Amino acid sequence: MPKVVYANDPQTQKSLQHSIKDAGAYAVMIGIGETYLSAFALFLKASTPQMGLLASLPTLLASLVQLFSAWLGRWTGQRKLIILSGVMIQALAWLPLMILPILFPQYAVPLMIACVVLYHCGAHLAAPQWSSLMGDIVPDRRRGRFFARRTGIISIVTFVALMMGGLILQVSTEREATRQGFIILFSIAMLARFTTFYQLSKMHDPSGHVAAMEVPVGQAWWQRLRQSNFVRFSVFFALVQFSVAIASPFFTVYMLRDLEFSYVMFMCNSGMAVLAQFLTLNRWGRISDVFGNRRILAATGILLPLMPLLWVFSSNFWYLLLVQAISGLAWAGFTLSASNFLYDLIARDKRATYLAIHNVLASFGIFAGAITGGYLGSVLPTEVSILGHTYSWLSPLLGVFLISALVRATIVMLLVPKIREVRNVRPISFRDLIFRVTRVNALAGIIFDVIGTKNKQQ
Repeated sequence: MPKVVYANDPQTQKSLQHSIKDAGAYAVMIGIGETYLSAFALFLKASTPQMGLLASLPTLLASLVQLFSAWLGRWTGQRKLIILSGVMIQALAWLPLMILPILFPQYAVPLMIACVVLYHCGAHLAAPQWSSLMGDIVPDRRRGRFFARRTGIISIVTFVALMMGGLILQVSTEREATRQGFIILFSIAMLARFTTFYQLSKMHDPSGHVAAMEVPVGQAWWQRLRQSNFVRFSVFFALVQFSVAIASPFFTVYMLRDLEFSYVMFMCNSGMAVLAQFLTLNRWGRISDVFGNRRILAATGILLPLMPLLWVFSSNFWYLLLVQAISGLAWAGFTLSASNFLYDLIARDKRATYLAIHNVLASFGIFAGAITGGYLGSVLPTEVSILGHTYSWLSPLLGVFLISALVRATIVMLLVPKIREVRNVRPISFRDLIFRVTRVNALAGIIFDVIGTKNKQQ
């Protein structure tokens, strides 16, 4: 496989190669470990509200650690050390996660949630400094393609690791050793995170750069912040996260508890979304570089309300695989464009402060959404009588999915038109955008390269 060159400077190029290797190991942890945390909670007999808490509380508390990370960056002047410390905390968090629920089964779910809080705190301690580092070393002209390739690697490795995890759990369950299966999965996840620690330690951190908290001084600072494009986008993103979190923590509950999917069926369903992301990420990245991020946000935003709505119409396994394929395509574009849009919006010297604010807002959105979804899942009925006719459905979670779809549609319709592109980019219609992402032929890559080259010369 030919080496892809992203930077002319050899030291920067080497660091980006280590970042690609870091992405692969990180994906193993996500695919074989984090993906199965909800399944582990269900194995420990977690209730629907507890599942909502698991999906929201760790992220909310950990997001506050990002503010601490930015403050720590200003105080210490160190960036790489903070990144490595966060990664080490996250790696070590897998150990009590495996052991404590076994030693204290009567408190298994609360202890698991506490361990997941620690796990996410480690990740969020590293996140602002890592974003600052990558923002400095990734060339602007290659940002979309680099992160598309990196995210594509994460997607395919996550897919393979997720498949392995499902097979291990299925075999373990057939042998009545499900707990041991989870221990195997989480042990591999821990080793994978230690591998990312090694790869990150090899990356070059340019001297004199650190993600430091900007101290808000006076009313003028807050006035500029409130009127900035950044705030409008962050509020939009947080509200999207709120609407998504109403349903997202409960798809696992619906599949494993209500539809009684096997671990292999759950694995295939989850893996389909990851595979679809892998197959489309590179094209989303090329579109981002040439045509900007706003159009991608708008196009994929239209698809977001459909994702939970489609789950309401059928519980057929093959139908849900198709739904997940569409979901993977949409989320690949939305996530990549949202990330790149932030880099375009925020000046380098303000990234730590603004990214921390952005992530805290998003985490509050996730927390509020998941708590709302957990409450609705516990109180919505499974049947209703209207004019003497009784209508029933399989699970109250179908009502949760419908409400999530309605909230998503409202937010997208009201707020997407207010988002404006930051860079000077080529225009593209919705039809052409969807065509470029979904068509499959060798000429597509050549066309993008020609357009991209022409754009650079202007």
